[in-house]
Amino acid sequence: MSSVCREAVIVMGGKSVRVRIRGRVQGVWYRGWITGHATSLGLDGWVRNRHDRTVEAVFSGPSDKVDEMIDACWQGPELARVELVQVEDETGEIDNGFEQKATV
Repeated sequence: MSSVCREAVIVMGGKSVRVRIRGRVQGVWYRGWITGHATSLGLDGWVRNRHDRTVEAVFSGPSDKVDEMIDACWQGPELARVELVQVEDETGEIDNGFEQKATV
């Protein structure tokens, strides 16, 4: 019998945050853009659309890279129009890698 173990990220000298992005951020490839940008920065976490028309994401990694990603969220892809980026600390376990999750 085999078992599967999912590795959780341990952030040393880093941080984890949950962000909520409001504005015109759905239907403009915002999640794909976040996935590419977060991956290029070496961050762990995830991104998903929410039924209230916001985008929610968790970023985990070195503090400077997480801060860079938060700043980038204000820009987004070309067709996005960001009105607000809310940030709060994330204390839950975060798997290695970055992924898009289903809408909630």
